[in-house]
Amino acid sequence: MDGRIRGAAAGLALLAMTDAGAAADPLASYRWKARVLVVSAPAPDDRAFLAQRQALASVDAAARERDLVLIEASGDDARAQALRRRVGLPRDAFGAVLVGKDGGTKLTSTEPIPPQRLFSTIDAMPMRRDEMRRR
Repeated sequence: MDGRIRGAAAGLALLAMTDAGAAADPLASYRWKARVLVVSAPAPDDRAFLAQRQALASVDAAARERDLVLIEASGDDARAQALRRRVGLPRDAFGAVLVGKDGGTKLTSTEPIPPQRLFSTIDAMPMRRDEMRRR
């Protein structure tokens, strides 16, 4: 996996992985470090795909506080296929999956997930509660 940061929706990191980096678990490097929101769509101009990105753009600080990273999978290249396979999303429809620091799926949706729903799901996780107590 190549660790270059390609862009951001108001600062949320978007991972740029090469085809060679689309290994067995394309999210392995995030385990125990970050929560990942994988957003998938058939094309980068998909309405729901853009809506999810826009919804997260206004809550950058809250996302960073929760160690939330956004990874987008659009089109049908090896990287997108590996991400979809990892989180169980279809190629032909919008989908979003929240993956916890432990690598487990915490929330799956076929519609854009409102930031408050993401944050309430994250904040209910035992690891996040421990993080909040320590801060």
